[in-house]
Amino acid sequence: MPTFCAPDGTQLAYRVYGADRDGDPLLCIPGGPADSAYLGDLGGLAAHRRLIVLDLRGTGRSAVPEDTSSYRCDRLVGDIEALRDHLGVRRMDVLAHSAGANLAVQYVARHPGSVGRLALIAPSTRAVGIDITGPMRREVARLRRNEDWFEVAFAELEAITQGTGGDWEAIAPFFYGRWDAEAQKHHAAGQPDNREAVALFAAEGAFDPEATRAGLAAFRAPVLVLAAEFDLNSPPRALAELAGLFPAAELVVQPGAGHYPWVDDAEWFVASAAAFLA
Repeated sequence: MPTFCAPDGTQLAYRVYGADRDGDPLLCIPGGPADSAYLGDLGGLAAHRRLIVLDLRGTGRSAVPEDTSSYRCDRLVGDIEALRDHLGVRRMDVLAHSAGANLAVQYVARHPGSVGRLALIAPSTRAVGIDITGPMRREVARLRRNEDWFEVAFAELEAITQGTGGDWEAIAPFFYGRWDAEAQKHHAAGQPDNREAVALFAAEGAFDPEATRAGLAAFRAPVLVLAAEFDLNSPPRALAELAGLFPAAELVVQPGAGHYPWVDDAEWFVASAAAFLA
């Protein structure tokens, strides 16, 4: 696995997917922060683009930094810029999933000239100050009311969103369009294993929504915001508001999908993402 040196000397790793190893890179930023292996080749997107999939510091095969306060989201922007420089490109397309979108939008706000196209997949909205409320999540969850696991999972979701407890593992089925063996395997393999990195990612000072929104308003390159019909983590209604922060954003909602749309329907996901990134 190739590596490069972050500005503070931490060795960071990335995976390369795609037959065309000399093609224009698509930088892929995982959520979590978690080992980027859960992204895989994004359902086959590597057949269309050369994917550069970053392991964020302290995850996957990237080193744990000496200064763990550098796990904070805004401080990771320097790692993205260092990778761009390492790849030897002036501008790159960027794809980010879930919490990785918080890092991507801060990078765009600071380095707009370094990004060609931006694809935000089931993105988190914390960096831009868009709140996703408990009632909003429960509204999306109720779309699954005919599933045999719904009653138990929904009770736990209510407890979590109301702050009275709840079992996070019990609500895992809500994160997939279908809770089959493939989804269960993906869920088990994709859990973050560096709890400190997760805890410090959103530490105080990690986000400056006003400044980030100002930067996005000036970013005129094409943006894809891909939501999923059943995604209670990043509900389509909230992502429509996110798309509205960009001058040239398109909101697409993948039907029947949850928080990992390339797992639920790879063909639909790849067709939409590849068309945008072509």
